Amino acid sequence: MIKLYTIGCPNCKVLEKKLNDSKIEYETITDENEMIKLGIQTAPMLEIDGKMLDFINAIKWIKENN
Repeated sequence: MIKLYTIGCPNCKVLEKKLNDSKIEYETITDENEMIKLGIQTAPMLEIDGKMLDFINAIKWIKENN
């Protein structure tokens, strides 16, 4: 399962577009309290099977899996 933690910032929108363009299914999480609980300090974050990826690593993952 893939989850996108987003606050709607420019990088969040870029990552969301890349996921959509690559036809990767994901769940969008916008609850900032949930993000704080998970220790997320920057957005966007992409969670893939329990592993958290920051923006740069998420973009790399999409390129590798597209």
